Formats: sequence, structure tokens, C-alpha cells
Amino acid sequence: MAITDWPEDERPRERLLAHGAGVLSDAELLAIFLRVGIKGKSAVDLARDLIGRFGSLTRLFSAPEQEFAAVPGMGSAKFAQLQAVIEMARRALGEEMRERDLLSSPGAVRDWLRLKLAALPYEVFMVLLLDAQNRLIAADELFRGTLDQTSVYPREVVKLALAHNAAAVIFAHNHPSGCAEPSRADELLTSSLKQALALVDVRVLDHFVVAGNAHPLSFAERGLL
Repeated sequence: MAITDWPEDERPRERLLAHGAGVLSDAELLAIFLRVGIKGKSAVDLARDLIGRFGSLTRLFSAPEQEFAAVPGMGSAKFAQLQAVIEMARRALGEEMRERDLLSSPGAVRDWLRLKLAALPYEVFMVLLLDAQNRLIAADELFRGTLDQTSVYPREVVKLALAHNAAAVIFAHNHPSGCAEPSRADELLTSSLKQALALVDVRVLDHFVVAGNAHPLSFAERGLL
């Protein structure tokens, strides 16, 4: 049955307009983006298939074009549209972080980091550089690969902070394994970086670990800073 044949109060678009996007499931939200289904499947059915095939929205968003376009009903045009939506979300969250005290809007930081890092197949270490009002100046990816004290050099982080005249920083890295728990190496590295930055009066506000669909873990909330 096509969605247009459903009762009006069950259609995703009408429900969104009446009650807001938060009431919709992942599949219903994706169905609104898809707009139409394929023969024998409504847009919601197709959306469920997509999420089931890739495992989650996060993995769907990061799927390469060839793999995405191989799904019946998808293609390069739909892939481009989806990537444009994701990039607009990243930029909107980035604008919010540049305009607001990041300590008062931790949700925006977490959402931005998940969009940026959650689905990457390799490990990335990022530094968010903040001004005296804790607003974002820049976000730099410094290192890729296995994160340990030999791959992340404190002097490079200090140089970056001084180059941007940053008053504070937030660190972030991802765990492609999907487990957000920090390792002992993560804790030692954070301590080493905090000590180095203290010498130039730059505060370390937090260190987030991003892993798949898990809620990004905050060192500050864990009492690890």
C-alpha cells in the first residue's frame, strides 16, 4: 500500500507537521527524504530496508557512493542529495558552536562530532580550538591512525593552540570498534596534553570519545580531566 493510501494521521509527513520531527522513527524520517518508494515497497518499507542493510543511520550516511547506489531505488542523484543534507547539518551545528559558549551547549558539540567522526573506518584525533568565551574558532584534524602517545605529539597541539590564539581546547577522537570506553592510553595522552597546554595557559575543557551510535563519552563528565 502506498503511503498516500494510509490514514492521514499515520503518514510520516503529516505526523511531522502536526507533532514535530522528534516523534518519527528513523525509518519514517528517512522515508520523508526518499519521498517515494519502489514497485511493491512504500518509502517507509524502502527506508527500513536501507537501515537494515547498512545497520544504522550513521553507517548509511557514511556509505560510499557505489554501495549506496547499488540499492534498488537509489542512485548517484539520491546519494548526492543525502550527502548535501548531512553537510548542511554539520555546517548548521558548526555555526551554533561559533556563536555560543560550548560549555552551555554540549549537545551541539556531541551532535557535530558524531556527524563528523562516528562512521569513519580509521581513528582520527581532532582539536576544537576555543576563544575566551568558549566559542569555536576552528576544528582541526591532527592525526590519523592508532591513537597513542607516540602518534599525538604535545608540541604540535601546543603550536596549533598558539597559532589560533586559543584560550581553551576540546579534544575528540573516534573508536571505529564501536566501543566508546576510553583506554588507558587515551587517559595518559589526555593528561600529557593537558600538562603541556597548561604551560602556555590554554585550558583543556573536555575530551570526547565518539563510537558509532553510542552517546559520545565525555572525560569531564567521567571525572577523567
